[in-house]
Amino acid sequence: MKEDNYEDLDFEELLAELEKITNKLENENSNLNLDESVKLFENGMIISKKCNEKLENAEKKISILINNNGEIKEENFIPEE
Repeated sequence: MKEDNYEDLDFEELLAELEKITNKLENENSNLNLDESVKLFENGMIISKKCNEKLENAEKKISILINNNGEIKEENFIPEE
């Protein structure tokens, strides 16, 4: 799959692509040469970065609505550690 095609994929589809790449790289029977392995690794890194971007964007969008004296107030989501 070409790099620019990753833009149209949602998070779950990106993870599936990353899993495919990981399986190919880990499979001893895949007979990948060095160039093919490096290209797969590069694509994996691109997908990983896109997954991270999607997670960051989702985190920014998450907000909590709180009823405060009959008034709805929006607050930023702060994850508990």
